[in-house]
Amino acid sequence: MATIKDVAKEAGVAVSTVSRVINNSGYVSEKTKDIVLKAMEKYNFSPSGVARGLVSGTTKTVGLMIPDVANPFYSDIARGIEDSAIQNGFATILCNYDWNLEREKMYLDKLRQMRVDGIILAGSRSKINSIINLIGNVPLVVIDRRDNPVGGAVWMNNEIGGKVATQHLLDIGCKNIVHLSGPKLSPSALGRKNGFLQAIKEGLRSGMRITSAVYQGDYRYSGGYELALKLLSSKNRPDGIFASNDIMAIGAIQAAQNLGITIPNELAVIGYDNIAMGQYINPKLSTIDQSGYLMGNTSWQLLFDIMASDERTHKDIEFVPKLIKRQSTFRSN
Repeated sequence: MATIKDVAKEAGVAVSTVSRVINNSGYVSEKTKDIVLKAMEKYNFSPSGVARGLVSGTTKTVGLMIPDVANPFYSDIARGIEDSAIQNGFATILCNYDWNLEREKMYLDKLRQMRVDGIILAGSRSKINSIINLIGNVPLVVIDRRDNPVGGAVWMNNEIGGKVATQHLLDIGCKNIVHLSGPKLSPSALGRKNGFLQAIKEGLRSGMRITSAVYQGDYRYSGGYELALKLLSSKNRPDGIFASNDIMAIGAIQAAQNLGITIPNELAVIGYDNIAMGQYINPKLSTIDQSGYLMGNTSWQLLFDIMASDERTHKDIEFVPKLIKRQSTFRSN
């Protein structure tokens, strides 16, 4: 098997020059680059398909970045993207950045160096200009936000979804409602929180005697469990919880059950995402539906269209939130 040293010897250049061609970093003249590429082809030297990509202009790979691989919603997104990509002859490179901004930047830079044909980025809290500066001209689709001026966006109107979830709690008679929000700077979490606040504000204006509060969450089961355990053990115990995602809502239900609080009569709980797990817990979880798998399929198709075009203009696809009523908010009286 040929090595980078063999390629350098064939091309009559230093190993560092071959490395610069592979990584697209540093200056290499077009003449020298062409010689190196021909040497790489001669030896069939193509680490991760890079050499073939340099010659053909495509590596048949796309980068998929999600913030939490353990979250079923993002897992569904990944499945939707991967299934569609495979059908079109593409492989996906999965990167779990764990809600970490520095880790997210590292992956974006690595994917650019690997010359992926496109990137799908879900749940990012980074400024869009920072993202674009890191990936250059690589086609980009973002999920859960819409501020991508040079590519695609697949998103849901989370403010409407948050308002619908909160209004449902008000409609069933909840008087002391808390919202367990998502990660700081998350566009989806911010939208859901704003929807919650808007519903509460309108309820107060209409004469409802209600109280409310917002608590910082993290989109994780442990965060929902620990917040709910603290709140439900206090003197000012809420009778309604709107969690910013289903995972936190399930954590809140577990906390309530551990404290002997009955759901939904003493405490109504609603989540967001409509993950499959919500249908199998007891009681079944009320939620706002957004199909991660379908959003993944849609994101891939949008990216595929962008990759096939020379244009880098904004295009977004909006999903409409839908209330799913189940046992966790079904009060008999």
